[in-house]
Amino acid sequence: MPTTHAVRPTPHSAHASKDTATRILDTAEGLFVEFGFDATSLRAITQQAHVNLAAVNYHFGSKDALFQAVLVRRLEPLNQQCIAELEALEASGAPFTVEAILMTFARPSLTLSKDPDRGGAMFVRLLSRAFVENHRLIRDTLPLQYSEFLVRYRNAFARVLPQLSEEERVWRLHLAFGLMFHAFAGNDMLKLFMKSDIVSARDPDTVVKHMIPFVAAGMVTPPLG
Repeated sequence: MPTTHAVRPTPHSAHASKDTATRILDTAEGLFVEFGFDATSLRAITQQAHVNLAAVNYHFGSKDALFQAVLVRRLEPLNQQCIAELEALEASGAPFTVEAILMTFARPSLTLSKDPDRGGAMFVRLLSRAFVENHRLIRDTLPLQYSEFLVRYRNAFARVLPQLSEEERVWRLHLAFGLMFHAFAGNDMLKLFMKSDIVSARDPDTVVKHMIPFVAAGMVTPPLG
């Protein structure tokens, strides 16, 4: 059974200019970030979005389909921006390095995190949280949404890391992107190591500043054995 939680009232006027499907998506996105998928009930979503259950069923069919729709509406443009950045890097004549490739993913993620109209930092945390938790709906949705993305990045890293075997590159991509999604999730585990109100693992620019050199070093280090 979903965990019961209080729903903060949202002024109806804040929703007035949005169509029903968008209101549902925006509300579900916020609740999924705050409480997680399993702990967010359809009742909580309908209450905060000021719609009835029939509206959710009409537009999405189920809670699972709603979660997938929340992901897909943000993932598709993010994927295309990452691929466009990668293509621009390839065409620019600039040094094609591990760091430069990683930034073609990090820059669009940063842009998204600063754009509330596209979900902002909230969606970046939702996506990262879903990756880290390895939710079953992620496993169903992402192979379709990320197929071109994965092929492009796998080929790019094969180009800059020819000294590694395919198996070694795949493992490093798995670890690298897992680390990046975990860092973007905004869990602020940094507070365990440094108790400061100034230093925060929730600021995306700070995350990228420290994350890219660390990930790049792990990608290029010689394998053991």
